[in-house]
Parts: sequence; structure tokens; C-alpha cells
Amino acid sequence: MSSNNNGWEPRTRLGRMVQNGDVTSMDQALETGLPLKEPQLVDQLLPGLDDEVLDINMVQRMTDSGRRVKFRCVVAVGNRDGYLGYAEARDDQVGGAIQKAIEVAKLNIIKVDRGSGSWEDRAGGLNSLSRKAEGKAGSVTVRIIPAPQGLGLAAAETVRNILELAGIQDAWTKSDGNTRTTVNLAKATYNALKNASQSRTPRRAREVRQEVRE
Repeated sequence: MSSNNNGWEPRTRLGRMVQNGDVTSMDQALETGLPLKEPQLVDQLLPGLDDEVLDINMVQRMTDSGRRVKFRCVVAVGNRDGYLGYAEARDDQVGGAIQKAIEVAKLNIIKVDRGSGSWEDRAGGLNSLSRKAEGKAGSVTVRIIPAPQGLGLAAAETVRNILELAGIQDAWTKSDGNTRTTVNLAKATYNALKNASQSRTPRRAREVRQEVRE
């Protein structure tokens, strides 16, 4: 493991563990229960992450000095092999908003609970989810249902983009609510995958993770 990542000097305990070679995979990093607070840590453990800009919106706000315009960007990142992150960010410039969102998305990386949950599939595959998943954001609810290998992704474009980044190849999906709001549709999809992953985390590990964050 390289001790230098473009001059990166870790500021957190987990960052130092990665740089010292005590933690050498994202699995190990997530299992420590320590929060991800440095994008460089993720770059070192998951090099070559793909990113997808899902939505860019201009947001106007009135202040004492007049109208201020910012851009809100929604981004998902993933390695197309079981790891996914999601974030929203704002900035005065589009490029700045995208870069901020990518960095925050890296800090929101989760391991997706992939499997072959369809009764038509043989056990042991990683083409879909191992069980149904559901997530909400605003008025939007997204349900993801395991599908047999070869079916592909029966999903709207935003949902499909996120599932592909996560490495899910076969799934049925159903969306309810104001699904024209891309930000809520994207966040609900991410939340569904996050909920499915947390359901496999032992309760004590979740408690330790919560204690560390507090």
C-alpha cells in the first residue's frame, strides 16, 4: 500500500489506518464502524470509481444584497461491483457543485447487498439483490425486487443508472409518488439499497457505528 496519495496527509484515525496499511479494503474500512471523512481514503481503497451526474438544477434565493443563484447537483458514484455512494451539493458554479457532490458521495459509500434473490435463480449469484428492498425520499418510494439472471433492469433511467453503478444487473423496480423529481427518485433508490445493506449488519455493529458517530 502506498504511503502517499498525491500528498494526502490523513486527518482521521481511519485515514491513518489506511495509509499505514492496517486497513487495505473498503470492506475492512466499513467494518471498523469509523465514519468516512476523507475522500482520499476512498480513492485509495476504491480507485477508478465511476460517477454519474443525475441532475443539475438552478436554485435562486433572495438575500439582502439581491437575488443569489446557486446550482444544485445530484451525483452517484460506484465501482459497478457492489459499492455505491450518493450525494447532493450546491455551489455558485456548475463545476464546483459537481465536484463537491462527487467528494461527498465518496463519503457516503455503502456496500450493496447483492445476491440472487429470485426463486428462478440458482443461489450464489451476484446479479441482483438477495431480497426485496424499499427506500423513501420526500413523496417518492422505490421498491427493488430481485429478478432472474438475464432479465436486465426494468427501471426508469435514474433508477437504472444507480443500480448499474452498484453492480446490479437484473431487477424489477416500482416507484410511487412524484417520480418526476429526480433528486427524490435518486435518493429513494440509494436509500433502498442502503436499507437492504443495513438489514444484514449485526445489531451490535450498528450500535458501535452509532456510538462512534456520536
